[in-house]
Order: sequence, then structure tokens, then C-alpha cells
Amino acid sequence: MRSITFVILILGALLFTGCSNQGKTNDTELMIAAASSLTETLSELKSAFEAEHPETTLTLNYGASGKLSQQIRSGAPVDVFLSADQKWMDRLADKDMIATDTRTDFIQNRLVLISSRGKSIPADQLTDLPNVDVGQIAIGNPESVPAGDYAKQALREAGVWQALQDKLVYTSNAQQTLTYVESGNTDFGIVYNSDLKRSDLVKKILTVDESLHEPIKYPAAVTASSTSKEQAKAFIQFLQTDKAQSILQDSGFIRKTRHSPRL
Repeated sequence: MRSITFVILILGALLFTGCSNQGKTNDTELMIAAASSLTETLSELKSAFEAEHPETTLTLNYGASGKLSQQIRSGAPVDVFLSADQKWMDRLADKDMIATDTRTDFIQNRLVLISSRGKSIPADQLTDLPNVDVGQIAIGNPESVPAGDYAKQALREAGVWQALQDKLVYTSNAQQTLTYVESGNTDFGIVYNSDLKRSDLVKKILTVDESLHEPIKYPAAVTASSTSKEQAKAFIQFLQTDKAQSILQDSGFIRKTRHSPRL
């Protein structure tokens, strides 16, 4: 009798497990490839989105926009790409690897020159840098890191790029640039305003004149290979809501301008 009862309990447990798993088959996991400057902020956005869409789970992968773009071109399973500049999104569009009707600029940013808390220089603009003792300056590698590309544009336009060549230290992404300054590996760095907001170990020296570089706009798009396009579109739409924009602004980003969708 005990054996029969045990078998019934086991069968009941298996049936219950099967029903539970069946209830989860409609759940969707979205793979999000995001610029490293969105670290922490995107984690907060993930929680807010999943609270509104409990059937969808976001898995986040951060990196330099250039490297992420290359991974997508190589076949990485990504549903949504969040880039820190237009160039790397354009390269995917040129290869028909994004759904162009989903492409949207969802937020903007600014560049700032920062130092570790113990360092300071008398500089109000980039043109002052060759005339003061700045030591080494960390910037993202302009070849793959949008923040570094913007920094290079600004330094060139200010006429100080060549004069500062011996002082520049390239990093692999925006997060590493911030870490270099925090740790004292370099005394100074050029990062996004949102990076400044993420650290109590650095301080702002100056805000870079926006006219010295291309506008810093973050595009989002669903990849052409995504098998969950409707849910991916819902996430991009969420990024444009007041709730998401408020989270982004609190993190030091700048609210997107009107009419930013690129259809």
C-alpha cells in the first residue's frame, strides 16, 4: 500500500512540474547588447520594464559599441542593440542586420573632463590643457569606443589633439576609462556626464563644448535576426516613456529630443 501511495505522489509531483513548466513556455527572454556607459542605469530600467512585462526577461550584455556591433555581425544572438553612437548602428543597417523601422534615438549625453578627487587643474576649456600639468588623460579607444571617438573629435576641433598625443591612454570601453581615473592609473579622463554620476571618487573639471563634436545620441534597434521582435519593440517603446526617461535623466543622461525616430 505504501508503495502505491509513493508512486501516486511521484506521479502527482511530475504532473505538477509539467504543468508549471508548460505555464512558462510563453515567457520570452530578450538578449540586450548595450553600450557600457549604460551599465547600472540599464539594470534599473530592466527592473522597471520587467515589472510591467512579467512575461519578458531581459538578459544584459555590456561592452564597447564597436565590439558589440561586430559580435552581432558575426551572428551573436541579440534581440536589441543599444549603441552609444550612430556609426556602429549604421554599419549594421548597411548589412540589413537591424529592423530599420524600429531604430530610435532614445537618449543623449554630454562629455566631461574629470579628475580623481585629489587632483585639480586651472582649465575652463580644452584649449587650456596643453598649458597645464595634466599628466595622463584616459579616453576610450576612438576605433571602437564612441566616448573616445567623441573625445578625439573634440580635441581635434579644439586644436589640441596633436599636442596631447603623449598624454593620452586608450581604454577598451567607457567603464574602464572611469575606472582608470577612480583608481589613480591616470589623473584625468574624458567620459560621459552619466559616468560622472556613477562615481563618488571623481570630480568634474569642465564640460566639453558640444559644438566640438557630433551630437551624442544613443540609438536603439531590434536586430533582424531576433525571434521575439514584438517583445523587443515593446522594450524600445518603453525606453521612450516618461518613467524610463526619468530614470535615464537621474543617471546623468539628457532627455531625447522630439522626432528622433529614424524610420
